[in-house]
Parts: sequence; C-alpha cells; structure tokens
Amino acid sequence: MATPQNIIALIYDYDQTLSPLYMQDDVLLPEFGIDPAQFWQRCNTLVREQQWDGELAYMKCLLDYLGMDRVTNARLTSLGAGLRFFPGLPELFEALPAKCLNAEHEAAGIKVEHYIISSGLKALLDGSRLQPHVKAIFGCEFGEDAEGRISFPKRAISHTTKTQFLFRINKGMLSYEQDVNDHMPVDLRPIPFENMVYVGDGPTDVPCFTVMNRNGGHGIAVYNPNDPSGRSFRKSFQLCSHAGRVKHIAPADYREGSHLWLLLAEMVREIAERILRRRIDERDHATVPAPTF
Repeated sequence: MATPQNIIALIYDYDQTLSPLYMQDDVLLPEFGIDPAQFWQRCNTLVREQQWDGELAYMKCLLDYLGMDRVTNARLTSLGAGLRFFPGLPELFEALPAKCLNAEHEAAGIKVEHYIISSGLKALLDGSRLQPHVKAIFGCEFGEDAEGRISFPKRAISHTTKTQFLFRINKGMLSYEQDVNDHMPVDLRPIPFENMVYVGDGPTDVPCFTVMNRNGGHGIAVYNPNDPSGRSFRKSFQLCSHAGRVKHIAPADYREGSHLWLLLAEMVREIAERILRRRIDERDHATVPAPTF
C-alpha cells in the first residue's frame, strides 16, 4: 500500500537564511570573549594552507579556544536562547500553515512540517526559539568526554553532505539509527521531493538546490536587504540569473505579506491543492458503483 504523501516540508539553511548573523558570532564567541576576526582568520588559515574542511576547521578552533572553559553541550544549548533571527521568525512557522491550509486540506490530512539543515552547531539551535516549531534540526555536533566536556567533532555537516538530510526527510528516516541508503520505493516515501521547498542563501546551498531542481522540488534564495555591501543580494542574484539554481529570490523578511511570505504561501497552496486533487482522484477511481436494477 502506498504512503499517503500528504506532508509539505519547508526546509531551511540557518546562517544568513534564518538569521543575518553567523550563530558563532551571535552568541558563542562573545560569551567567551573571543575576537571573531581572529577566530575566523585562524579557521581560514587551516582551510587554505592545510586543506581542512571548513566545518571541521571551525570545530577544531572552537575546541582550541574553549579548552580551558570546560564547555558542555548543555551550556551551548543554553546559549542558543539568545540567537537572533530575521523579521517574522519564529512566528512564520505557525502562522503560514494556518493561513494557507483550509478545512478541506486538513480533512485530507495535509500538513506542513519545518526542518533546519545547518553547518552550524545543532546544540545552539536546540536551545533557540525556533526549536519548538520544527520537526527536526540537523547540524554539526560535538562528542563529550567522561567529564561531560565537548572533546571532539561527533558529526560535521558540510554543504555537500547537507543533501543526505534531504533524503532523510524524503524517506522519513530522521534518526541516525536508520540507514538513509536503504532502498525505499518512491511510493512509500512519506515526503516526495515535489512536496519540498528549500530556502537557502548562497553557494553553500547549491547541492540542495540541485537536488530540488532534479527531483521536482522548489527552491528560494534569500538575501539580507540590510547588507550595505550588496554581497548578500549578489549571491542570490547569481544563483538565479547566472547559475540557474533557483527560480526565485527574495529579501529575508519572513513577516506576513512580505515577498518571501507570499512566495512560500503560494508554493504551499499549490502543493496542497495538488495533493488534494490526487487524493480525490484516487478516491473516485477506487469507488465501484453499486449494481442497478
């Protein structure tokens, strides 16, 4: 029997997508008196001169800087409460589905779920005001030593490995105990790619945008309208006009009535209507008329 496939997944990058700030600069580095320019220069040196992966580089540097502070994952999570977001968040997570789905959609079991896939720290996001509104958060993680201190990278999510989590969402395999490479027939996957919208901000989201494009999903590139350098806008513009990765770009303003809100709302409505039409069609074709006399 086929899975209902009545879930719409809105999937977000975090840094520069949901927040104008990198999460480390926002709450972590200030807490421990670490100079951001010096910190990122040290990370970039590892990347350029020793060919480190960017995510592993920043995690190593954090461990180096925080070694004397006996930091735990629990403390990182507590810092997440201070993370700041673009306007309209976290309100959008509840308000958008309420505006887009009507009683007929709800009667058909159609619903919206939110996911975050980030190369930042999961522990920070777990403590944020976003966490209660999302189905799952995927991010980089630290393991802890016998005394509970963060001691070594447990999981690093790069811009290329982000795509693994699109397939986890597609297959409903949100637990790491489940092997995302296990075969699953397309009609048994709870969230087909055509029911997904991915929101990102730049080149690091290209692999996810590519997966969306190739599988019938939707993509939106957002930019910070308050970036005086214009670099944030140029990243999105190039993704749309030159690279052809996305069809839509919008300012990262999640308030009701904004360009981004309207794009997300229209995508959710179109997906919901398609699911509803399919359900009605399946019902009609499964109905056998009673014999007549």
